Amino acid sequence: MNMHTVVVGSSGTSPEEVIAVARDGARVELHQEALEALAAARRFIDDLAAKPDPVYGVSTGFGALAVRHIGPDLRAQLQRNIVRSHAAGMGPRVEREVVRALMFLRLKTLASGRTGVRPEVARAMADLLNAGITPVVHEYGSLGCSGDLAPLSHCALALMGEGEAEGPEGVLRPAAELLAEHGIAPVELREKEGLALLNGTDGMLGMLLMACADLARLFTSADIAAALSLEALLGTDRVLAPELHAIRPHPGQSASAANMLKVLAGSGLTGHHQDDAPRVQDAYSVRCAPQVAGAGRDTLAHARTVAERELAAAVDNPVVLPDGRVESNGNFHGAPVAYVLDFLAVAAADLASIAERRTDRLLDKNRSHGLPPFLAHDAGVDSGLMIAQYTQAALVSELKRLAVPASVDSIPSSAMQEDHVSMGWSAARKLRTAVDGLARVIAVEVYAATRAVELRSGTAGLAPGEAARAVIGALREAGAQGPGEDRYLAPDLAACEAFVRSGRLVATAESVTGPLA
Repeated sequence: MNMHTVVVGSSGTSPEEVIAVARDGARVELHQEALEALAAARRFIDDLAAKPDPVYGVSTGFGALAVRHIGPDLRAQLQRNIVRSHAAGMGPRVEREVVRALMFLRLKTLASGRTGVRPEVARAMADLLNAGITPVVHEYGSLGCSGDLAPLSHCALALMGEGEAEGPEGVLRPAAELLAEHGIAPVELREKEGLALLNGTDGMLGMLLMACADLARLFTSADIAAALSLEALLGTDRVLAPELHAIRPHPGQSASAANMLKVLAGSGLTGHHQDDAPRVQDAYSVRCAPQVAGAGRDTLAHARTVAERELAAAVDNPVVLPDGRVESNGNFHGAPVAYVLDFLAVAAADLASIAERRTDRLLDKNRSHGLPPFLAHDAGVDSGLMIAQYTQAALVSELKRLAVPASVDSIPSSAMQEDHVSMGWSAARKLRTAVDGLARVIAVEVYAATRAVELRSGTAGLAPGEAARAVIGALREAGAQGPGEDRYLAPDLAACEAFVRSGRLVATAESVTGPLA
């Protein structure tokens, strides 16, 4: 476990801190200022709990049952019951990094002093994260409104010493055993605390933040892949000139074009077709690569803006205001996050689609400008990369299905009290699948383009650029072999996928080009 420490105050957190806790196992500490904010807000809740007037979440039932006033003798049971009853998820377990992000982001909101929980509840959540205890959270159970209810409830259940969790060694055990083993006392919930633990958009936000980090790397990877394909197809780099992109001033488009131009610097392949087989223009999948990838980059920038606003938010209902008022609200609705999760799935699908078109062009002897059919060693005896493109096409088709938005759907719940929901959790889950698929699609293009560039290099006087040579060398070292007779191809594709996912593709290109956007 990484011993880097993230200190949580009352004013939010950063994307980098969320990822450090979720993926790298960073430790969590509560700032003294956050502990003071927690204690101050709790005093307001205790004062309200002592009064006869009903207050939602403090002395009433929940959702459609909020009409019932709950007496002091049943309030602890009320808070336990909401956690137990809402821990109703089903399906496969979600990933450890998602659960850690979920818990850390809920802790971030608790630390804001707007939820009314006692400091010891927040401390227990931090202790759970630091012990490496990961509650079992299931795929289904959140409608993305009133928060990610079932996922957060499963986490709260573990804080109570109930349900199951995975220990730091990766073994599933009763939560009570794990808490005892790490010296963590189960939390005895009081007024408002059960509700505060499960009423947030933390799961969908955590998945958005991780997707943004992954997509930033994949957009750069896609620019490198597109440049390699342009080089292999003897395309022209004149369409990447900065002055052409300046007259359509989308920032992402300019960034992608600049990346491609850097990767192609010094290439003897680009534009060579104009010497013996003139083409006025390259195909759209080559010529418009910066426009498509750039639109995705701009979508990513918007998604990051939404995520940063959400990181500064305190999402709960009701909330404790600085003047002591406890007010109901609708800030738990996941629409802002759900929309951008869906937007990113659309961008991922389109980026994959254009990458697949370039791969298909590399393999088609009628459109590849002199490359062998399917980049095969002895076409007919060898099939080359024919079925690698099938695999890529299957992935693109799946990505198109995943691009259908979840956020346009709504199924009313809680006896029509919660009659419009965001489906943001569902949008987040499908985006994670889309990000995985996009990485594989880019890997296939990189594999095909590097093989094609190597085949071109055998032609007298046609030398690729230094960046292409560096990528080819590093990819071969990573286990993805070059041109030759047919062989078992899946291991090569897996090696190329790891090369892309790990960031080694970007790092290798940048070792030649300098920093890429």
